[in-house]
Amino acid sequence: MNDLSKPGASPVQSESAWAPLRIPLFRTLWLATMASNIGTWMQDIGAGWLMTSLSPTPVMVSLVQTATSLPIFLLALPAGALADIIDRRRYLLAVQTWLVLVSGTLGLLTLSHITSAWLLVLMTFAMGIGSAMMFPAWAALTPELVPRKDLSSAITLNSMGVNVARAIGPALAGVIISLAGTGAVFILNAVSYVGVIVVLSRWHRQAKYSELPGERFFSALRSGFRFARHAPELQAALVRGLGFYGFASASWAFLPLLSRIAGGGRPQVFGLLVASIGVGAVAGAFALPHIRERMSRDVLVATASFVYAITMIGLATLSHLYLLCVVMATSGFAWIAVLSSLQVSAQMALPNWVRSRGLAVFMMTFMGSMAFGSIIWGRLAEHTSMSTTLLVAAAGMIVAIALTWRWRIAGIGNKDLSPSMHWPALAASAAVSNDRGPVLVTIEYRVREDKLQEFLEVIHVLGKSRKRDGAFAWGIFEHTEQPQLYIETFNTESWLEHRRQHERVTDADRLLQLEIHSMLIPGSEPAVSHYVSPLRPDRDK
Repeated sequence: MNDLSKPGASPVQSESAWAPLRIPLFRTLWLATMASNIGTWMQDIGAGWLMTSLSPTPVMVSLVQTATSLPIFLLALPAGALADIIDRRRYLLAVQTWLVLVSGTLGLLTLSHITSAWLLVLMTFAMGIGSAMMFPAWAALTPELVPRKDLSSAITLNSMGVNVARAIGPALAGVIISLAGTGAVFILNAVSYVGVIVVLSRWHRQAKYSELPGERFFSALRSGFRFARHAPELQAALVRGLGFYGFASASWAFLPLLSRIAGGGRPQVFGLLVASIGVGAVAGAFALPHIRERMSRDVLVATASFVYAITMIGLATLSHLYLLCVVMATSGFAWIAVLSSLQVSAQMALPNWVRSRGLAVFMMTFMGSMAFGSIIWGRLAEHTSMSTTLLVAAAGMIVAIALTWRWRIAGIGNKDLSPSMHWPALAASAAVSNDRGPVLVTIEYRVREDKLQEFLEVIHVLGKSRKRDGAFAWGIFEHTEQPQLYIETFNTESWLEHRRQHERVTDADRLLQLEIHSMLIPGSEPAVSHYVSPLRPDRDK
């Protein structure tokens, strides 16, 4: 029997697109998640379609998209902090249980004909809260389940699973709604979470051991913000995401109403159009490995964004159902190309200690753009028309391609962000407790005269790393009497936070420090000193 607790139980011999499925836990969880995603897409179709019956206005229909996305924008970072400091398996089990309860309750209310337009928005928001709490932890699981060399394939497979579900769920929802109503769709979604709960219950996750106490919630939030603020690789993925999702939200916001108009009020047409998106995305998942061999991630995202803009023009101008299906399939192809490229870039830019929080920031950008974009496009459509709004969104996306081009994502992932643990163990007197702080660290460098300019360039890169790993201030100073003597300084909030820095330093940082050491005067070594804020008898008793 395969041990599902060991990601390496089934060794991967190649780097093919299907290699992650040879790992038992990844495969089982992938299948269970696909079933759950089918239920989620059924839920989305049911909620969107029900709103077109309860209150068929562009603003109310777009509010369903907002209620789905806004909680992720508001709660993703707190959820990421929780997922980084507590056991992710138990955390995900609790979230899945919440989703079962909310979806089941909405189903019962709808079957009892109690659901109103605003109650639907409220319950959709509650489902969005569950998704917000789940997504960062769920995305952070993937690197735990597969080797680093298969991470890109695993993310693409996850995206493909979502889009296989997108192809099946909407079509199935259309049939079920026509036969049994939207309440039945909500009940089936609640049942779809059971498989994930079973797989997570069987998984014996081995958490990484640390001698340090776990981070506290608000400290974890601050360190997550600090990392994102000083991580240019992650910021590049965020900016490229803003340039795409804010405009792409227009097509998602209006699709239920456009489907009702094109399909003469039949729910099957809505399901067919969303299923077409899924079919295109699945085709994209198969084609992407070959496309990536010929095209950088930067070019791929720009090209796919342009194609998506063209599909919004098609959605605004075409009315024939089969042509709209082709347009939606093309948009699905472009969507997965952008989503998987940006998500891989975000994953590759994050070390494990802050992975959930970093991905939460990425998801905040994604869902915040979708949520606020839906509101903006809905209001614009009320003053103009849906077709005009889609054309404006398409034009904006094309402009955004040019404006965001300077934020490159192609080189992300070349650095090894695994912990190096090469810093020596800290020594301190018994009086220096973990909560003492702030802490000042100084490092003296005696730099070769011919390497001074190069040293200053590299040390500033290292400074960004210090800030990402926990320093709230950093500086480099030149001695006034000895031009070749430089002192680097950085501060952390506490002695414990500096101890955490020792666990967070990566192999990429180690190589950077080796490069700096090669610029020093032969025979000299960096001199490191630690200082802590003194106790004040009148206040610190």
